[in-house]
Amino acid sequence: MSIYVIAYDVGTTGVKTCLFEVSDKISLVESAMSRYDLYVLDEGGVEQDPDQWWQAMCKTTQTVINNSGIKKEAIAGISFCAQMQALVLVDENGNPVRRAMSYMDNRAHEEMKRGIMSGIKIGGLNAYKLLRSVLISGAVSASVKDPVWKYKWVENHEPELFMRVHKWLDVKDYLVCRATGRFAMSEDSAFATLLCDTRKGRKVFSKELCDLFGVNMDHLPAICKSTDKVGLLRDKAAQELGLAPGTPVFSGGGDASLIGVGAGAVEEGEAHIYMGTSGWVSVVVKDQKLDINNMIASIVGAVPGCYNYFAELETAGKCLEWVKDHLAADEIGVFLEGKKVWEDPESIYKGMYDFMLDKIKDVPPGSNGVIFTPWLHGNRCPFEDHYARGMFFNLGLETGKRDMIHSVLEGVCYHLKWQLEAIEKKVKTKPVIRLAGGGALAPLTCQMLSDVLGREIESIDKPQDAGAIGAAIIAAVGLNMIDSIPASKRLIKVNRKYEPRTSCTEIYNRLFPVFKSLYRNNKKAFRILNE
Repeated sequence: MSIYVIAYDVGTTGVKTCLFEVSDKISLVESAMSRYDLYVLDEGGVEQDPDQWWQAMCKTTQTVINNSGIKKEAIAGISFCAQMQALVLVDENGNPVRRAMSYMDNRAHEEMKRGIMSGIKIGGLNAYKLLRSVLISGAVSASVKDPVWKYKWVENHEPELFMRVHKWLDVKDYLVCRATGRFAMSEDSAFATLLCDTRKGRKVFSKELCDLFGVNMDHLPAICKSTDKVGLLRDKAAQELGLAPGTPVFSGGGDASLIGVGAGAVEEGEAHIYMGTSGWVSVVVKDQKLDINNMIASIVGAVPGCYNYFAELETAGKCLEWVKDHLAADEIGVFLEGKKVWEDPESIYKGMYDFMLDKIKDVPPGSNGVIFTPWLHGNRCPFEDHYARGMFFNLGLETGKRDMIHSVLEGVCYHLKWQLEAIEKKVKTKPVIRLAGGGALAPLTCQMLSDVLGREIESIDKPQDAGAIGAAIIAAVGLNMIDSIPASKRLIKVNRKYEPRTSCTEIYNRLFPVFKSLYRNNKKAFRILNE
């Protein structure tokens, strides 16, 4: 027996819609990608238009149905994997009252200062609010990018719009609402508000925390499990998507929850690293742990009874995209299929990255002394500083762009090593690490990460689709096609293994302390330049 499900991977810059067949394996039948805008504003604002998310969903859904030849009536359910900690404020009809504030939005400095940085402090935070938050939710809104400060920013700066707010949703929860008409958040989305009571397995919004931070509890939706069927596809939504009315819609989860599921890292101690637009290191744990000094928390995941001890990097693959746009294309002027890169970016998007990686494959470990810091939009972990920025360090007359491009990949890997080092101060991880995301497509990147970490790395089939695979698993569990999320591990196949090369690891171990010192030595300069 097999079923067909559609999984929407809603990322920072685009949605990828995947049609899967689920049986004793998970097979990708068809996929389509559509991009949308990311509005970077003054004073740290970063926004997106929720209608663009939906239009991208409609376009790609119609494409995968038409190209696959699968009848829309054969789709057993749809599910979601999406970026997290955005703020989508909607009215009583589910319509956004303003553009969504991205997880990268960091304009709410004053709101955070007034909300948690006054009075008697511990680590720069109000001692009472810090302790109550940690006790109740297992975490605390210690970053200017956390959703509660965005919420308060809208309340303070856009009071007329704020008066229209009916519910506070995250990205996928808005899309579920648009599909079904129901206001709900999965447990991981609810936890990401940092207003959730997680004591003794409870997953409810805390009135005490809402009162403490000035949040109207009526704005918070119902909480459901990732595998719950929130509702059925409404007629209008079905028509726009090109699917059958009444198709089951499952809540799904955030990317921080479901990429690990899609990578097959679902048991205690199993770690995965994600290298996509952003990046992270995540380890499955049974108990909530918090490291406020290194900004690492145990976030609620999709697997019942488990948490993901999670360290986030804001810009990972985004750094390589920056290099593509501002270094590689300028110098190389590549022509593929008779076209300039900038004339047809969609058709040769992947080709440009392959070309870059091929050109840097012979650069030695250490990039001939060049080090890059991957903090192009500030940083969260192991230090919180929205003023931090990227830099190329130790350029010389002999330095070429190939050295610089190579150092960008190494810089991302160094930072992931820093995060893993911080994680392992409190959590024991299994020796082998799963790698997911677009970065896992390149053997050069996989081997480099193995060398930098000194650990064995496993890549899976279609690592760029790990989030969508996780969402497909969620739907399959909800449809009783798979017994449980942990049982899905047998469906995830390892594609290739990478062992660290001792000679390379020795070089990286020597340079790693230099990388870490660059933030400490330039912290004041970052603030002066970017305040």
